[in-house]
Amino acid sequence: MLSLSHQKRYADGNIQNLNPPIIFLEPVLQSIFHLAYHVLDLDQSRHFYGQLLGCKEGRSTETWVDFDFFGHQISLHLGQPFAVTNTGKVGEHWVPMPHLGIILAMPDWQALAQRLREARIAFVLDPSIRFAGEPGEQATMFFLDPSGNPIEVKGFADLNSVYAS
Repeated sequence: MLSLSHQKRYADGNIQNLNPPIIFLEPVLQSIFHLAYHVLDLDQSRHFYGQLLGCKEGRSTETWVDFDFFGHQISLHLGQPFAVTNTGKVGEHWVPMPHLGIILAMPDWQALAQRLREARIAFVLDPSIRFAGEPGEQATMFFLDPSGNPIEVKGFADLNSVYAS
């Protein structure tokens, strides 16, 4: 159990609680992840993330747009995307670094893989299964957004096995 409270300590050693403690009972706080990165064209990004990936568009200005990226927030800002190199060795593959990604239940992963194939997306790593028969067996695929930002999508038959070792 984690308890947070605000206290004032006096020079004579006395402590005054300024408000009641906040107690978190089990074990991790709920959160939504946020990532902001550069894209070259907002219209292309809107089509890719909104139409192809099915992400709901949020707030925007002339220089950025937010999306609900499978329950998490991404903010796409006009600018030069980060440099990417294939330096991440995972199993037998070298994967783009850095990259962002999402983990889906297997039926959702399969449906997205099919939608990307039908849209003729060029995969960096074709949809495949890795670590077959091992803890953490997963489906994976890598592709690039229109600005060259790499995205990995993993699929698990059992989402409780994501951290299996």
